[in-house]
Amino acid sequence: QLRRQARERREYLQRRAQEEQLRRRQDKKERLQQALDENRLLPPELRREALALQKELEFDTPGLSDASGSHDDEYRWAGLEPPKVMVTTSREPSSRLREMCLLIPGARRMNRGRAELGALVDACRAAGVTDLLVLHETRGRPDGLVLCHLPHGPTVHFTLSGAVLRQEVGGLGGAPLGAPHLLLLRLDSSLGRRVGTILKHLFPVPRPDSRRVVTFANEDDIILVRNHVYQRRGKTVELEEVGPRFQLRPYLIRLGTLEQGDAADVEWRWHPYTATAPKRFLLSVT
Repeated sequence: QLRRQARERREYLQRRAQEEQLRRRQDKKERLQQALDENRLLPPELRREALALQKELEFDTPGLSDASGSHDDEYRWAGLEPPKVMVTTSREPSSRLREMCLLIPGARRMNRGRAELGALVDACRAAGVTDLLVLHETRGRPDGLVLCHLPHGPTVHFTLSGAVLRQEVGGLGGAPLGAPHLLLLRLDSSLGRRVGTILKHLFPVPRPDSRRVVTFANEDDIILVRNHVYQRRGKTVELEEVGPRFQLRPYLIRLGTLEQGDAADVEWRWHPYTATAPKRFLLSVT
């Protein structure tokens, strides 16, 4: 088992390096093409290999990028099988923390207790779990979410706020358990698409007749999470929120798994001390 995990990790790192090399090559070709179209001097770092890049441009298909794939290939098999999600909470979770599990269909909840983080991740990996969610709370208020995609990452850290229970929302009786349709609103920047990809693969592919909708709406770099059901009344559609609802704000993305901690490469980190600069949206282009 350990040898297989080590081999898979080496292959994963090799694929990552190859994709990064292709991405940089494609970036150079785009810069060269832009300089030729605008009839200006080539950048100094491209002059030595400009002829080789120009020959490659002749065989490139317009509009098709060699690096058009997702980051690495963590989700290349997503959608073939339903994801297996494990949600871990504290030893005595509050009702608000327990209700977070109702949002993801088929998610299993487990109390962490004093379980070691490395052993917990290894057990999930051996059981075929695709995503591990670690929920944190302070004095009964959920305030943190860590999402670790298995077996190799990435790991995203969110601050969680504004958790509202189903009873407080005033939903319809029991919790809807079917796979929902997903709405990803205003997550159109490169970082927004990355976060949206990580969030949407927590959910299985819905049936066409599913009447449940989960929305991830970006508003000022805060992701509003809403859970609705709808019913058709003739030519009209009635939409009703059933909860729970909360807000997410990403602040760290690492390329490794949760137990690797600071040893994993940082893909993106939010820098709070740039808040004095002019407002710059990170999750959307506008």
